[in-house]
Amino acid sequence: MRQSLNEGQLGLIELLKEMGNEVARILQGCMQSLISLERTQAEYWIAEDQKVNDFEQKIDDECVRLIATQQPVAKDLRKIISAMKISTDLERMGDLSIDIAKVVRRIEGPICKPLVDIPLMAEKALEMMRQGLEAYSNEDMELAHGLAVKDDEVDHLYKQVVRDLLVIMSDKPEILDQGMYLTFVGRYLERIADHATNIGENVIYITTAERRDLNK
Repeated sequence: MRQSLNEGQLGLIELLKEMGNEVARILQGCMQSLISLERTQAEYWIAEDQKVNDFEQKIDDECVRLIATQQPVAKDLRKIISAMKISTDLERMGDLSIDIAKVVRRIEGPICKPLVDIPLMAEKALEMMRQGLEAYSNEDMELAHGLAVKDDEVDHLYKQVVRDLLVIMSDKPEILDQGMYLTFVGRYLERIADHATNIGENVIYITTAERRDLNK
């Protein structure tokens, strides 16, 4: 029975990695559609959202199966429950990525300023997601705690994005709508980073059985 439980947990790790790769693919695609303002490309990525939802359902089903058939306790049970929570965070990250593509529908180009900090926020958020999943795979507390520092970096970039856009909007009222939508994009990316931080919190919960807030 122990071997079957171990194999099941390894299977969950693999599924979460695959789901994370899908989220990364979609976020990168949505960001590219924003940079290029290609609406056809944006519509393609919006339609891809179902793939992330399917992964969440598959992971939830596997977690329920393991709990029902293997009757895990203590740390094993926490790890399986955390997989369900992490899949929910990944699904929300996918939704927020799609929200970026939906902004492309509304923006009238060209972009009012070169996009520098917003793509950097996306890169850092993806790094955080991958770090969180690696921490889950290896039950690595150091990696989990390190997400708090990276989350602060994303928060700082978000504040910079808002400040820059407010200055531009005050000087050029005609781009008010576009500036507002780009501010929304910054907020979506900041929230994606928050969900990545949640993954680290689940890793700490697995090891310590305590809930700690890394997103302060």
